[in-house]
Amino acid sequence: MKGRSLAKRHYDLPSGKSLDLGERTLIMGILNVTPDSFSDGGRWTAVETALAHARQMAAEGADIIDIGAESSRPGFVPMPAEEEIARLIPYLKALVAECRLPISVDTFKSETAEAALKLGADILNDIWGLQYKEEPGAMAQVAAWHQVPVIVMHNQEGTDYSRYDGDVVAAEREFFRRTVELAERAGLPREMLIFDPGVGFGKTVADNLMVMNRQEELLELDGCRYPLLLGASRKSVIGRTLDLPVEERLEGTLATSVIGALKGADIIRVHNVKENLRAVRMAEAIANG
Repeated sequence: MKGRSLAKRHYDLPSGKSLDLGERTLIMGILNVTPDSFSDGGRWTAVETALAHARQMAAEGADIIDIGAESSRPGFVPMPAEEEIARLIPYLKALVAECRLPISVDTFKSETAEAALKLGADILNDIWGLQYKEEPGAMAQVAAWHQVPVIVMHNQEGTDYSRYDGDVVAAEREFFRRTVELAERAGLPREMLIFDPGVGFGKTVADNLMVMNRQEELLELDGCRYPLLLGASRKSVIGRTLDLPVEERLEGTLATSVIGALKGADIIRVHNVKENLRAVRMAEAIANG
């Protein structure tokens, strides 16, 4: 697309599927099989209804399905890996058996990641960017062993960026440097990393708006161009900016998706696939002139 440069990546995935980044912005459809997610908790807790939703997202044009068995809503308490795996297994088995799209698993626990990859998942989506304090470096080792792409999200406890003079983007760049070091130390090439600025995690509303406004500053780090995933769908920054409940945040989400795509996002992670896909494709058409 004119005016931006997407990171070119080709991944041969463990399941035999492949994933190409850099030609257009891809759409990742969210499949939460949790009873307590902030947006759609409890809607897809039966295997058949979850599969039906995955089929719908695929039919609407999703490029990737991202399945999660643990809510990461504000204030959540992590569940044991054994419980997360037990919840995830029946859904993931069913999804792997019929889904032709690459499957991403949303987890920050290495034990869950290992189990998911053995069942046929293709991509890991880690909200702690390989830096989960309870098992530092463990997720990087799992990803390196299987040589799979990892979405590494910026996160922190609290919202204090004082050491960066309040600059959340500077903080994110330092965070991703640590992530890259962990990956390379484990034997996972930096080309396998996909950055996620972590909208809604450890940030104020102003921080979130700043990150999305300055997203281009996260596309390159120390001479290497990284793919970027943006996940702002239905999040509280939209609700607080527009004073809207979660069920009325579609238009705000579309704005974040369009601007994110125009600012270089390679993947947009959303709940409403059809609407976001149409909005992003129209934005791409205009940008391409």
